Amino acid sequence: MITFNYETSFELKDENLLEKWIENVVSDQEFSIGEINYIFCDDAYLHKLNVQFLNHDTLTDIISFDNTLGKQVSGDIFISVERVVENAKDFKVSFDEELHRVMIHGVLHYMGYKDKTDDEKQQMRTAEDKAILVLSNW
Repeated sequence: MITFNYETSFELKDENLLEKWIENVVSDQEFSIGEINYIFCDDAYLHKLNVQFLNHDTLTDIISFDNTLGKQVSGDIFISVERVVENAKDFKVSFDEELHRVMIHGVLHYMGYKDKTDDEKQQMRTAEDKAILVLSNW
């Protein structure tokens, strides 16, 4: 089950489509959906979590707490809508493209993708791009 929660006035345009998209990406990697909770918030909300749980005193666009068991993907994904807006400008992409990239980024982490080394970052980016291409063709 995928749920979308809002701690800001922001709301997704098409929750059903995005839920099907995420389920498709997960099943293509031969995983299944357990419980994924998306929480959309602002910078202050996410900064507080970053300090409290990760001891990082910085702004970030996403924090994910992984509860995946085996091949069943589960966790809580917190996304700062404010950071996504800023990152979209910085990367010269649409807000929706950046939002979708961040949304699937958290799920890909749950399926074992990493992004610490250059090689891992490239593999993550390739998987993100593939997922976004699927969504754009729907």
